[in-house]
Amino acid sequence: NSIEIGLKWKGSLGMLHIQRSDLTSLERLEVSTNHFAQGLNFYKLFWVFFLGCFCGVLVETLWCLATRFHYESRVGLVLGPFNLVYGLGAVVMTLGLYWMRNARDSLILIGGILIGSVVEYACSWVQQQMFGSVSWDYSAMPFNLNGRINLLYSLFWGLLALLWIKGIYPMMVSGILKIPNHIGRPLTWLVLGFMIFNTLLSACAISRWVDRQHDRPATTRIAFFLDHHYPDEKMHRLYANMHFQT
Repeated sequence: NSIEIGLKWKGSLGMLHIQRSDLTSLERLEVSTNHFAQGLNFYKLFWVFFLGCFCGVLVETLWCLATRFHYESRVGLVLGPFNLVYGLGAVVMTLGLYWMRNARDSLILIGGILIGSVVEYACSWVQQQMFGSVSWDYSAMPFNLNGRINLLYSLFWGLLALLWIKGIYPMMVSGILKIPNHIGRPLTWLVLGFMIFNTLLSACAISRWVDRQHDRPATTRIAFFLDHHYPDEKMHRLYANMHFQT
């Protein structure tokens, strides 16, 4: 059975109407084909995470081009167009909103505001504690909380939640269903291994970048490797919005 998913423009007021996606039909198809990524199991959540890491970077890069008229890196890892914050947000949105998929739009909106705000605040706090740096600061915007979140972007999280549970997530599920069973599990573990390596390498590169800000010389082979392959110029290019606190 084909499943129609999409958006359409409705009415003279130009209101965006989001078609309700038939997640129940998708779930039945997963069960009937004994798909490796059924329900909200580990495999499904990993692919939601991976696609979120990539799609988030793509969307924010296009947003930057449209609003600032120049390219600016939005990646969070040193290898490839991936950002863990977006992937984590995708997983938390899915886990937090899936049970509300048939609820009223207003409830989904409120749920998205709460979930997105908590994720954004937590990511900002963890980055500051680990690396002494910040990648965003909303202190100059009204109704902000410690510069980590603000009312306007929290409302954006709510709107994103509506788009996510009614359109984006079902489209992701449809795409994941196309991964054949015989390659799904080994491919998942292969990509997971790459993401773990990428995350560790990125953490080491950022940590070494912090050391250089404090004039700490390289004393190990790993430090020399990182200085050579990920110098300050490259790190500034990759993490254009990261600023170290003094």
